[in-house]
Amino acid sequence: MDYDLIIRNATIVDGTGAARREGDLAISGDKIAAIGRIGGRGREEIDAKGLIATPGFVDPHTHYDAQICWDPLLTCSSEHGITSVVIGNCGVGIAPCRPQAREIVTRDLVTVEGIPFDVLNRGITWEWESFPQYMDAAAKRGLGINVGFLVALTPLRHYVLGEESSERAARPDERERIAALLREAVEAGALGFSTTVFRQHLGYKGRPLACRLADHEELAAYANVLRQADKGVVEIALTQDLGLLSDQEYELVDLLLEHSHRPVTWTALLPRITDLTAHEATLRKAEPLIRRGGIPQIVSKGNKILFALRDPFVFAPRAEWKQVFHQSVERQKQILSDPQFRATFAEGLKRPEVFFSGNWKAMSVAEVADPKLREFEGLGIPEVAQRMGKAPVDAFLDLAIADNLETRFCIFEDFERYLAGLLTDERTLVGLGDGGAHVDMFCGAAYSTYMVGHWVRDEKLMSLERAIKRMTSEPADFFGLKDRGRLAPGMAADIAIFDYDTVGEKGPKASFDLPGGGMRLTVAATGVHYTIVNGQVLYDHGKPRQVLPGRVLHPGAN
Repeated sequence: MDYDLIIRNATIVDGTGAARREGDLAISGDKIAAIGRIGGRGREEIDAKGLIATPGFVDPHTHYDAQICWDPLLTCSSEHGITSVVIGNCGVGIAPCRPQAREIVTRDLVTVEGIPFDVLNRGITWEWESFPQYMDAAAKRGLGINVGFLVALTPLRHYVLGEESSERAARPDERERIAALLREAVEAGALGFSTTVFRQHLGYKGRPLACRLADHEELAAYANVLRQADKGVVEIALTQDLGLLSDQEYELVDLLLEHSHRPVTWTALLPRITDLTAHEATLRKAEPLIRRGGIPQIVSKGNKILFALRDPFVFAPRAEWKQVFHQSVERQKQILSDPQFRATFAEGLKRPEVFFSGNWKAMSVAEVADPKLREFEGLGIPEVAQRMGKAPVDAFLDLAIADNLETRFCIFEDFERYLAGLLTDERTLVGLGDGGAHVDMFCGAAYSTYMVGHWVRDEKLMSLERAIKRMTSEPADFFGLKDRGRLAPGMAADIAIFDYDTVGEKGPKASFDLPGGGMRLTVAATGVHYTIVNGQVLYDHGKPRQVLPGRVLHPGAN
């Protein structure tokens, strides 16, 4: 045979922004061998007439750090044509880790990323202690798609400072030890490091996530590791005020750029319903940072967020809610019944936060556990309050308490119409699907198919060529993945093939496929015919083949 795989008669959108063209793609091994009108024969051939062939999508922001232990396909991302993901975001991860610290590291992931402890306790395989061992373990187990690893700062600090990492900054000798661990990881192929100052990010026992205690001297030392290596990026979660860049946060990004001489991305720039021009002001303010390699990440869709008060992640930034975390149900109900707690909560709602702006019209009752409360399902909180004859705060909390904190509420604030300007602005990085996190709240892994189906086909916001570039070569270039994100001879054969007329998402639905039968929300792809990773067909019309062609990504060629 002349080639291992030939894709014939495709409409090729190559990821550079260039105009689409008709042609064939020939693949030898894990590389694209030729593009055009291909003679000869392939060991396997795909007739893609009427279909679009693009580079596989590159998701810059996921939290599959634990899921790689039990789900090598990294569902749902892979089903949606995503062939490369970046994990280790927001300063939280599971390596390095000493055996005696496993519960603390796991609890951090529970609190920050909303993954049940029992799922993690059953699913994490712990074949590592150091970060390079963690990367090696993933490669040895096998991966369906490609994974790039950021080094989360929290486990680094905990590895050196122990539980004091959630209480103080590191001393000079400790900084040197942490920097040495980071250097070791970068030399092993990590893409850089991540951290957070986001109030929502609480760790073990409801304390601030350890990396939030790192002072400027620490962060400068770790940024200097990347400068000395001349590779890697920094990811930092900011958004103290719903996407606005405060002066303090500006200085922090400036410090990271100055000491690293490397790209820095921050999350997240979100539209504000309460101030529709705020994101424009933020981009203007951030222009000097952007010119030096800084870039904010944005979402491409608004997710309906489901939650129950047993795990009140959506209210984590609010000080009065910190006492609710990691308590028994009975103790939680006592706290939520306290009049002083309710008064403080009601007053605090006047200050919007990321997941809930205080607009009760945006919250509804998705599901109740007690059949006697079924009358409230599907109602908005204002309607629940009217039926109960109570204020919205009291109706919301009383319903949850009556249902033993098992009521699932839904938040959906319609800010999508304000996303258009951000999605077309090249000063932003599209992604932020958060795949693997908040598993019972939402599933944002379908952002790639939603971008094409909704924003390009239905809303005609931008050309298909530009949208594909936004999700392929732009994130690949940011992370230094030189052979990903484009269709060209010699590039990695990561390819998505889909039907433009039907591509999109279907769901979410409850799937009980986590370790121990745990539930998560999943979103299926529509119109995606093939996901090809390193030259091998991973998904064929929505069905995975029995292959694991993914690999650990390093800066530069892979």
